[in-house]
Amino acid sequence: MILSRVKPAVECPPVSKKTVEISEVLEDYLSQRDYVGAITLLEFQRSLGQTGEDADLWLAYCAFHLGDYSRALKEYKAMTEKPDCKADVWVYLACTLFFLGLYKEAQQAALKGSKCELQNRLLLHLAHKLNDEQKVLELHRDLQDVIEDQLSLASIHYMRAHYSDAIAIYKRVLCESRSWGTRDHQSESGDEESDYQHRQVLALHVYVALCYFKLDYYDVSQQVLDIYLHSFPDSISALNLKACISFSLGLGGTAEVELKHLMDVCSSSTMFARELIKHNLVVFQDCRGAVQELTPLLHVIPEARLNLVIFYLRHGELQEAFNLLRDLEAIPPQVFLLSLVQGSIRMNIHQRTSYFINDDTFHFNYAQARAAVGDYREAEESFLQIQTEEMKTDGVFLNWLARCLFGLCLACACPVSGLCLACVCPVSGHVWPSPLTVIMNGKVCKAWELYLTLDPLVEDTFRLLELIANDCYKMGHFYISAMAFGVLEQLYPNPAYFAGKIGACVGVFQLVLARRESRQALRKVLSLLLENSRHKDVDKIISVVTKWANDHRIAL
Repeated sequence: MILSRVKPAVECPPVSKKTVEISEVLEDYLSQRDYVGAITLLEFQRSLGQTGEDADLWLAYCAFHLGDYSRALKEYKAMTEKPDCKADVWVYLACTLFFLGLYKEAQQAALKGSKCELQNRLLLHLAHKLNDEQKVLELHRDLQDVIEDQLSLASIHYMRAHYSDAIAIYKRVLCESRSWGTRDHQSESGDEESDYQHRQVLALHVYVALCYFKLDYYDVSQQVLDIYLHSFPDSISALNLKACISFSLGLGGTAEVELKHLMDVCSSSTMFARELIKHNLVVFQDCRGAVQELTPLLHVIPEARLNLVIFYLRHGELQEAFNLLRDLEAIPPQVFLLSLVQGSIRMNIHQRTSYFINDDTFHFNYAQARAAVGDYREAEESFLQIQTEEMKTDGVFLNWLARCLFGLCLACACPVSGLCLACVCPVSGHVWPSPLTVIMNGKVCKAWELYLTLDPLVEDTFRLLELIANDCYKMGHFYISAMAFGVLEQLYPNPAYFAGKIGACVGVFQLVLARRESRQALRKVLSLLLENSRHKDVDKIISVVTKWANDHRIAL
């Protein structure tokens, strides 16, 4: 919902005041971030021929920070055509081209500029945009342990969806800023500079909140965002994010009201946010007026294209949807489909699930999307809502449901023993998975029970059995894995199944030794091993298990 290109990933640093002749009035405009007023003053001085030495630089600078990149581009290009053009201007021009989405042109301009930290940061972002991974690694090594470089690295993490890594950097900078604040407070001078640093550091809370928002931690995101809004309650970017959080929490009406208010209060100095707000407002209104509002934003906001495609698909206009996607760079189909499902469902799922309560196709697609991103609990709930028998016996359904049953299950674990209460047999008291692995995956027995209800001669059943055997082995559920591999070996004698069964049996024995599996499981293990007692390796394992059991007076 938030456009990363609007939030500067690299920012043109202000020209040093020591080398610029600037009037006090212009300085007041800049300190108040009134770029419209500053541009008006500079243009008036230009018309009177009273401009200072670097007035053109200041005019381009104000246009850039106002978000008027076309105007900034015009000014910077005019400066580069002069014979006495400073090398830094090429880097500033490259920054402007970057925000206009002209990445190759920005790269060419940046290489003509002087080597500096800004140039390196800009080239890093350009390498990322141009998918030059080798160049990304090279430029990443040149980053320094300074706040500008670290924040630039955090933005790269954000754009790559590495939100936790970005949060780690932002939090470290915030912690270090406390020491800066202490030093500034003790200083008798530099109050204005101290206030500026305080505002800049405080703004990092918005970035942290945005990362938590992307991780679907909406409550945490709201708490972090409130820290910034307490000091700057009129921040357009922060209020826009607040509205997005409200929408994601199912408060669509509240979010819509908040955005409409932002549209009304947007001033000329915050025009950069108007297009972003307009886009989000269309989304909040269930894509009402999508064609009229989103079409002009296709080359400004990346999400606008996706949302317009979704609108066309909902209304059966397949050719229009295809035309929008035709010029995009090809990506693996499963990545696109997952992105499409997430873009159309996850963004407003709290509002829409109630409309599809009896739609088995919706539950099937939504459950696959949730499972693909690791949300197994919600995926399982959606799978279990499906009533169509044809779907419930489909191989895809069975395999995905089994994967969901291998998912995270902290809620049903006993806080004392760590045992999964749902996985203890009410008759025998047998603990299916071990106490430790229950915490990672607590419904393995249900996956096994799912297999037992199926026809063993059906191909889909065989694939499900293979999935149970292999996935349980990977996750340390050796008891179920051993039984699954044992059945596979009986059905289709294969050295790979035999090796899997032996490895799983040894895994069960190791868990018993570590007191993380029931000793009663050794009986089943021993019976599985005796099925191939002629194998020399099996004989050794049986001997070790039997001796240990006898030493500990365990009847096998």
